[in-house]
This record gives sequence, C-alpha cells and structure tokens, in this order.
Amino acid sequence: MATTADIKKGLCIKFKEDLWTIIDFQHHKPGKGGAFMRTRLKSVTSGKTLDHTFSSGESIDIQQISRRKFQFTYKDETGFNFMDQETFDQITLQEDEIEGWQYLKEGQEVEVCIHDDTDKYLFAELPPFVNLMITYTEPGLRGDTATNTLKAATLETGATIHIPLFVENDTLIKVDTRNGSYVERVKS
Repeated sequence: MATTADIKKGLCIKFKEDLWTIIDFQHHKPGKGGAFMRTRLKSVTSGKTLDHTFSSGESIDIQQISRRKFQFTYKDETGFNFMDQETFDQITLQEDEIEGWQYLKEGQEVEVCIHDDTDKYLFAELPPFVNLMITYTEPGLRGDTATNTLKAATLETGATIHIPLFVENDTLIKVDTRNGSYVERVKS
C-alpha cells in the first residue's frame, strides 16, 4: 500500500469514496510534533477542490487512470459523442464531464481519462489551445486600437468570448480552453 511519501502532482487517489487528483502538495516538518503533508485535491467526478492534511506515513489508495485519444463526432439529445481513435468504439459524455465543452467542434481530438479498475470514462479534456473562427462581432471603431478595450464575439461553436477591438468577423483566432480567453489571431 502506498503512503504519503508517494504523493506527487497529478496522482489520482481514492479518498472519501471518490476519485481525487492531487493538484498541489507541500511537506511540513514543524519543530515540535510529527511531520505532515498539506495537499490540494480536485475531485475527478465533480470538479470540486478540497484542502486536506495527511499525517506523514499515512496510507493512501492510489488509483490507475489512463488517457486515450478520442475524436468528437457529433452532439445529440443524449450528449456529446466521441470515437476512439484506435478501436473505433463510440462513447457518449455529458457537458459536465467535458472541460471546456463550449470550444468543442466536430472532428476535434480530445483526451479521455479512463479509470483502469472499472473501465469507467471519467472526463474529457480539450487541448489547452484551439483555433476557432469568429462568426459574429460588432465592427471596431477607427482609433480605438490604442486601449485594451474588449468586445464580445461569437465563435463557430456558439460560445461567446471577449476579443480586442481590431479583430473582425471571419477571423481565425486561438482560444485558451482553460479559461475561455482570446490569445492571438492565427495566420493562415
């Protein structure tokens, strides 16, 4: 059985009848008393974060998860449908199981995390950056480019983000899927 000495970032553990990923940890050895490990955990199923302190040497239950490439095929009333790139198996995931689903377009590749013991599909992650086309935005006024003013824009996936005033309709831009922010224009 593993102990707190095995803790590292990205490790998946079973804790409080749920799967948690270790986001951050810090080992403390006070002058008096036993050492302990402060951790920040993120629930794989709900996305909640939790701060927890483990005693030094405490047993933890490490869980094996694997990541596989899937391609987004289409969305219907049952959810988002994906196809495994190797086996061509089809799976369906819901919005709350896909991080950044607003920026997902047909044919896009995502990574799906799978719990190895139960073969359960846990969640899907988009790449950190995706290129999307702006379908509608208000025209910028001449002379407004000197400030960092932003305007709303609708993307080809239907998501709305804020972009600089100089960016126009039918422009391909790079979007950060982690926070939904504009990064830059993409040169063709």
